[in-house]
Amino acid sequence: MKKISTDKAPAAIGPYSQGIVTGNLFFSSGQIPINPANGNIEGTDIKEQAKQVMENLGELLSAAGSSYEKTVKTVCFLADMDDFAQFNEVYAEYFTEKPARSCVAVKTLPKNVLCEVEVIAEV
Repeated sequence: MKKISTDKAPAAIGPYSQGIVTGNLFFSSGQIPINPANGNIEGTDIKEQAKQVMENLGELLSAAGSSYEKTVKTVCFLADMDDFAQFNEVYAEYFTEKPARSCVAVKTLPKNVLCEVEVIAEV
């Protein structure tokens, strides 16, 4: 297994890695809308926050030698399922190959953000 780490995505906020490559697969940790340049939550609405999440995932995918197009599965967590349609608008701009996906609403996300996403991708 190879740990993936990049300063172009938020550092892990606990005892875990930003991502792991094993075999020909990359597994990311969940990404929330933290701007890695300043450590702040980026955006106040679902679209702004989803965009930052997607940018963070892109940096991790790149660091792992993968891409959005090689993503085979995503898991999406929303604080409010009423944000589903707007979240999908942003998501669709990045994951154009339409990987398999799960999307659930949860009671609370870290730092009270509106969304979190993790990926599994080929490398």
